[in-house]
Amino acid sequence: MRYKNALAAAVLLAMIPTGYAMAATAAMGSTGMAAAPQSALSAPAASSAPAHEPSGGCDPYKNFDCLNGYLGTGFWERLTNYYKLEWGQATAPTDPNAPASRRADWPAAAQTTPPMPFTEWPYGGATSLGVTRPNSVDSPLMTALGNTAFGEWLTRNNFQLYGWVNGGGNLSTSTTKPGGNAPAAYLYTPNTFEFDQAVLYLDRFPDTVQTDHIDWGMRLSVLYGENYRYTTAYGLASYQLLKENKVNGYDFPMVYGEIYIPWVADGLILRFGRFISIPDIEAQLAPNNYMYTHSMAYSFDNYTNTGLEGTVAVNKNWTVLLGVTDGTEAFPTHLNETWDNPYPNVPGTGPGDVGYNPLYPNKTFKKDPGAMPSVSACIRYLTDDGKTDFMPCADAINSGRYGYNNLQWYGFTFYHTFDAHWHVSYEAYDLYENRVPNALNSDVQTIYANGGAPFSSRFIPYNAPDLAICRNATELTCRASTLATVAYLNYSPDPMNNFSFRPEYYWDKNGQRTGVATRYVNFAIGWQHWFSPQLEVRPEIATYHSLNGKAFNGNSNAGIAPNKSHETILSGDIIFHF
Repeated sequence: MRYKNALAAAVLLAMIPTGYAMAATAAMGSTGMAAAPQSALSAPAASSAPAHEPSGGCDPYKNFDCLNGYLGTGFWERLTNYYKLEWGQATAPTDPNAPASRRADWPAAAQTTPPMPFTEWPYGGATSLGVTRPNSVDSPLMTALGNTAFGEWLTRNNFQLYGWVNGGGNLSTSTTKPGGNAPAAYLYTPNTFEFDQAVLYLDRFPDTVQTDHIDWGMRLSVLYGENYRYTTAYGLASYQLLKENKVNGYDFPMVYGEIYIPWVADGLILRFGRFISIPDIEAQLAPNNYMYTHSMAYSFDNYTNTGLEGTVAVNKNWTVLLGVTDGTEAFPTHLNETWDNPYPNVPGTGPGDVGYNPLYPNKTFKKDPGAMPSVSACIRYLTDDGKTDFMPCADAINSGRYGYNNLQWYGFTFYHTFDAHWHVSYEAYDLYENRVPNALNSDVQTIYANGGAPFSSRFIPYNAPDLAICRNATELTCRASTLATVAYLNYSPDPMNNFSFRPEYYWDKNGQRTGVATRYVNFAIGWQHWFSPQLEVRPEIATYHSLNGKAFNGNSNAGIAPNKSHETILSGDIIFHF
């Protein structure tokens, strides 16, 4: 893996100047959306196509057979020409001989990419059933590798190597550096530019369109950048965030295998490993989101799980998901791993005495008390026309004991297409943890000051999970709960542009998620513009309001209390695919 990642990084760094130079000189154009876009990998490695004519004569959008002639033979030549070919287009060239990309009786695709971040309404935990073919990602890197021995081996075995680079910046009314934009996330430091994420995927998609044989899939992913802060699972390279508080770091947000069994109902997917939590409108990976910033509802809920997730298509309308994991943002080693307790309870002492620890009384405690076997269960309903999707879900459910991020998530997502230009995505949830220590209680303060808790600064000096602000100082612990609702109202005038309006209400009842017990009301407007399927920019403006106190322009790691009750952030980013 170290050699592969180093090689991919070298290729990526070399590609960036080429892509930007091409972007500055390529002619702009437009086209309608293809009914079933296919990757250029659908073309044979060699053909009798006309000679390479980059200035005209050969148009692979009109005559797919001439694609390889257009691209040329060398790696850099093919890479540059493929970016040039797609510039101003909404899709890759379509291979008329490619097999159907979805089952004939399946509901129609919900959206198109561009300009949306998905084609099927998201349900997570599985490769989409009935609508996935191998080698279906439109990747300039794979196209450039297409006539090399390595590229041919990847394609022949249904592997794809691809990714993107994402960076952005913001102007904010908050000023504290770093961290002053929080609890607004993914650009937590105000008035700065940041390297958000560089991501490399090695994928193999199972063929879920066919129903005559078992197939398998997998994904290995590596992420580097500021966004590692939001994917970190405690125990997996988490020293970067929790011990060193690095600005940029690495993570492996998805490492899983899949088995597709077509004979169980209308198809069963078994996914095992680490994967993105279900369900959500948004995801940590930049291309999977409408906007550059994320809602607070997404920023503070479940991110990743590790375990086994089963997804069965009962029929074309109903899908059932059932999984067993180790919790949320937990690593399996923490199921039984412990620390020595430096401040255990001493028999005979009482409140306020040295050695009094009713929270964690034993000589040892678990590194993460919230890491435990957990169950997820969801039901998804999709209408015959594919325009409406409803999915209630319970995610990572267990006893709810306070842990690194042991979140008990009950909620639903809802999607609806009004017409060719308008659609809405909506999410609401109730989220909580039990037995969260009370930040107002003097005994809790003493216990944490003496290192007598697994999330005290002795063990996690930075970015430890927050305590709760309970109803009064006499409570030792309490349930910390959050209610959230967020919507994306989207208008797409053409296949290269979309405008999103994001209203949100977020009630952090006990301050355990954001550090302040308050109600938030937030509004954001964003524009997603695509120059091609490989280059997207997303400018936006967002305003955040705390209704019950000051919540912005602080830094908990530096002990700086927030001093603003509202903030406005103008931001934008660029996503460059390879």
